Amino acid sequence: MNRKLGQDTSVKFFIVLIGLILLGITLRELQHIFLPFAIAYVLFFLFSPLNNFLAKKKFPSVIIVILNLVIILFVSFGSLQILLTSIDQFIQDLPVYFSKLNLIVRETAVRIGIKDPYFRNFSLEKVIAKLDYTELAGGVFSSAIYLSGAVLLLIFFFGFIVTGHEAVFNAFRRRYISRKIRPMIKDIETKYLNQDLIADEIPVLEEKIEKERHISEIRLENTVRQITSQIQKYIISKTALNLLAAVTIGLTLYFMGLDFALIWGVLVFILNFIPTIGSAIALILPTLMALVQFGTLGYPLFIAIVIAIIQTLYFNLLEPIVLGRRLGLNPIVILLSVLIWGYIWGVAGMLLAVPLTAIMKIIFSTSKSPNMKFIVDLMDQD
Repeated sequence: MNRKLGQDTSVKFFIVLIGLILLGITLRELQHIFLPFAIAYVLFFLFSPLNNFLAKKKFPSVIIVILNLVIILFVSFGSLQILLTSIDQFIQDLPVYFSKLNLIVRETAVRIGIKDPYFRNFSLEKVIAKLDYTELAGGVFSSAIYLSGAVLLLIFFFGFIVTGHEAVFNAFRRRYISRKIRPMIKDIETKYLNQDLIADEIPVLEEKIEKERHISEIRLENTVRQITSQIQKYIISKTALNLLAAVTIGLTLYFMGLDFALIWGVLVFILNFIPTIGSAIALILPTLMALVQFGTLGYPLFIAIVIAIIQTLYFNLLEPIVLGRRLGLNPIVILLSVLIWGYIWGVAGMLLAVPLTAIMKIIFSTSKSPNMKFIVDLMDQD
C-alpha cells in the first residue's frame, strides 16, 4: 500500500514537472502574445488606484482608458526623448573614446608583455570596419519593427483589460464559488433522492450553502485584493526607490566629472528592477566608462565604490524598510525566478520576475493542499 502511494506521488510529481516545462516552452514560443499581456496587467495593477477613484467619480470607462494611455505615452515619449538625446551626444563623441580605448589596450599590452601586433597596434576602428553593416542594420530594423508591434499590442491589451477585467473577475468568481458549494448541493440532492431529507432540514441546509457562498466570495475577494495591493505596493515603491537612486547616482557622477551621467542614471533606474543582476550591470557600465574616459585605474575604482555604496543604501537598507516583509520572497527564489523568467521572456521577463513570483505565492497560499503549503514555505523568506 505504501509502495503504491509512493509511486502515485512520484507520478504526480513528474506529471506536474512536465506540465510546468511545457508551460514554460509555450510562454517562450508565444511570448509575442503573452509578454504584452503580462505587462498590460502589471500596468493595470499600477493604474488601479487612479482608475478606481475616477470610477467612483462616475467617469466613463472610455475616458479612463484614454487618460491611462495618455499618461503611458507621455511618460514613454519623454523618457525615450531624454535617452535618445544622450545617446546622440554619445555617438558624436565616439571617435574620442575610440582613441582613448585604443591607447589603453596598447599600453596594457606593453605593460604585461604581450608582443602580438594586434594588441600592440590595436585599433577599434579596424574591428568595427570588419562588421557586416547590412546584417547589423537588418537586425536593428527587425528589432525596431518587433518593438513597435509589441508596444501597439501592449496598448491594445491594456485598453481591453481596463474595460474587461471586471467581467473576467466575475466569471472566475462564479466558477470558484460553484466549485466550493457543488459538493454540498450534491449531498442535498443525494439525500433528497434517497428520501433521507425531511422538510425541516431544507432551510438549514440552504442557509449553510448561502453561508459557504458568502465565505467563498470573501476569500476570493481578499485574495484578489491582496494580489492587487502587494503588486501596487511593490511597483510604486520600487519605482520611487529606483528613481531616487538614479537621481542620486546621476548627480553624483555628474559632479565627479563622468561623461553621460544622465545615461548612467537612466540605466540605474531601469536595471535595478532586475534583482541582483541589474545592480551589478548598473555598477559595471559606468565604471568601464570611467576607465576609458580617465585612462587610470584609481578613479574608476573610486567611482565603483561610490555607486556600490549608494545602491547598497537604497536597495539593501531602505528597500526592506519601505517594502517591508510583505512580499517575503526568499532571495534564492528571487534569483531563480529572475533566471527562469529571463530565459522565457528575456530582459522583460527579468523585470517582471518579482511581481509574477509574488502573485504565484499569494495564489498558492490560498490553497489547503499540503504540497502547495510546502511550496509557499520554500518561497517564504522566514
